[in-house]
Amino acid sequence: MTERPHREGRPRFTGISTFSDHLGRFEFRHPSEWFRTELDGDLDGVIVGPDLADDATHFAVSVTDLGVSVVADDLPTLRDGFAEGLAALADLSVENSSDDTYNDIVKLERTLTFRDEASGETRKRRVWSMYADHWQFAVQYQGATVEEFGYWFPMGNYCFTSFQLPLALWFATDPAMQLAETQKAEAKKAEAKKTEAKAAAQRG
Repeated sequence: MTERPHREGRPRFTGISTFSDHLGRFEFRHPSEWFRTELDGDLDGVIVGPDLADDATHFAVSVTDLGVSVVADDLPTLRDGFAEGLAALADLSVENSSDDTYNDIVKLERTLTFRDEASGETRKRRVWSMYADHWQFAVQYQGATVEEFGYWFPMGNYCFTSFQLPLALWFATDPAMQLAETQKAEAKKAEAKKTEAKAAAQRG
């Protein structure tokens, strides 16, 4: 088990950095002194935290292309799948739970503790499973221990509150915007047909 220093007070911000996904799918801000690196393995995303040598305390975002668009009506199915995934964590205890939709964006949020089987430590985590169009965003702040979660919470929570999706995804999941775009496209087609008919009449 990793030995960690006794902490008092609160961590201090000395600067802010912004991470922007190279494909423009999301961005967030984090303390500038924190490490930043790509996620391990086949995961597509980024992890930041106060100590690279002890990265069990971190804020991370991973992105998955589902290959199919999600809509608000999918919430019950997504909730069930999320619960099944979390159930695999040892000694799971869910402290807070909320599910929300914003047009066709679905966000499942949980605050929980679990036992890390490798170290035996009890970790605490706040996690979003967010679905926008055909993308799934797994966004989490984790403390290596319950105490570490509490100590670094002001910074981890800052990362959460600064997390943003691009306007293009908001538009893609807004039925009103989709209808407006469809109507605009149909109007353009109608105008093009009218112009062609007028030109054909003039040629005749």
